[in-house]
Amino acid sequence: MASRMLTRALLTTFTAAALSLGTVAGATAAVAAPTQQPGSSTTIQAVNNLGLSISEGKSVQCYVRDAAPRGRYNPGAIDGQLGTSSWKAWQLFLNDRDYNAGAVDGAVGPNTIRGLQRFLVDIGYDTGGIDGVAGTKTKAAWKAFSRLPNDGSWC
Repeated sequence: MASRMLTRALLTTFTAAALSLGTVAGATAAVAAPTQQPGSSTTIQAVNNLGLSISEGKSVQCYVRDAAPRGRYNPGAIDGQLGTSSWKAWQLFLNDRDYNAGAVDGAVGPNTIRGLQRFLVDIGYDTGGIDGVAGTKTKAAWKAFSRLPNDGSWC
């Protein structure tokens, strides 16, 4: 009887230890950085410049920061890295002007791209259509917009 109780106690202890190790191993795997498989679809990027260089990124950050009403659109640090704060500022800017960029969440999805395309088309750029896809023409229009004025007076 004592040996049965000892066996049960040891089995319980080993089971608990094994479960703990499994939980720790599972937690370690869950914390590991996600990998992007070639050809896989969307992952949210921390920075999404849509093809802009750092100086071009700074230019569009300054543009939205200085847009009327001044102080409403805060892109965060003017660092040329279009991250969540920059895209929230742009989404708010586009929505305020009825370009319908969707939720002000900082994620660059189809609604944000459509809003940006509407804005760019409205001011005279060819985006290749308003389809919510950041294709070659949309990126070229965004890049051309970022270079105006060429004297860098936006920053």
